[in-house]
Amino acid sequence: MDYQETVTRDTPWALDVTVVGEALIDVVTTPNHRSEHPGGSPANVAYGLARLGVPTGLLTALGPDIRGKTIESHLSSAGVVLLPGSRSLKQTASATANLTPDGSAHYDFDITWDLDPCTPAAFRKILHTGSIATFLEPGAGVVKSLLEQTHGHCLMTYDPNIRPALLGSHQEAKALFEDFVALTDVVKLSYEDALWLYPGKSTGETAAHILGLGARMCVITKGAQGSQFTTPAVDISVPAVRTTVADTIGAGDSFMSALIFGLLNRSTEGFTPAVVEQLGRLATAAAAITVHRPGAHPPTLEELNAMDARLLSKPRRSVSGEG
Repeated sequence: MDYQETVTRDTPWALDVTVVGEALIDVVTTPNHRSEHPGGSPANVAYGLARLGVPTGLLTALGPDIRGKTIESHLSSAGVVLLPGSRSLKQTASATANLTPDGSAHYDFDITWDLDPCTPAAFRKILHTGSIATFLEPGAGVVKSLLEQTHGHCLMTYDPNIRPALLGSHQEAKALFEDFVALTDVVKLSYEDALWLYPGKSTGETAAHILGLGARMCVITKGAQGSQFTTPAVDISVPAVRTTVADTIGAGDSFMSALIFGLLNRSTEGFTPAVVEQLGRLATAAAAITVHRPGAHPPTLEELNAMDARLLSKPRRSVSGEG
């Protein structure tokens, strides 16, 4: 399946970002309410990028059911291009998010992840993947093969978005994660991801280990404690933005979308302190906007620019190293 060639022929503009990974329905439950919304970390990232005006395609796996059509409509509303081969399942996957009183979510999954083998005929500026798509077979093997073919041709970003309930042993999951890290340039983890993968290590030790595997940048998000951006030459702590939290659904994905947006628009100077600081500020702003409202609703470019302007008026960085 030559999905990228098909997209080039059938769309009036070239895609800047290709996202590969699961799209599913989030079933959100609270003690008093139940609702369904399109979700899945890679799909959320693609949607967030499109909301920021980035030409984005998604390679995923959907069923021909009502839930699949709901996801397609949702993605299309933001301008995401659903890539050929993405309607391959008998039933669209779902994840049930059980919300606690503090707004955090705990998940249960009903998912099949499978993709037909595919070969890129053209390379976009950035390829992003992560989450269930890089751990659950048989699709995970196809995703890895695609990254191997693309490695060195464009910037690669990766968010493992660890879901222990869907993984095998810790040793197997860590080995899979590290295989993907070796193929990517920018790796983003939550603090919980880092702690699960590398128990007993500090965030600094984890970041150094990931850089040692071949990544050019490691980002570790720590919720209200902000985030850490680490390269071989730069280490920047970015404080979180104070805001009222409705819930945390989609916050990490909005962070990732804005990070990719920043990577697309960064200067050619490499990962200097100024560039890394800007990446951190944009990603943090996007996450703050998302947690302020219920559900996975990432910002528009106008909203992100407004928040970024607000953050620029405040001193926010702690930096060590040179770019």
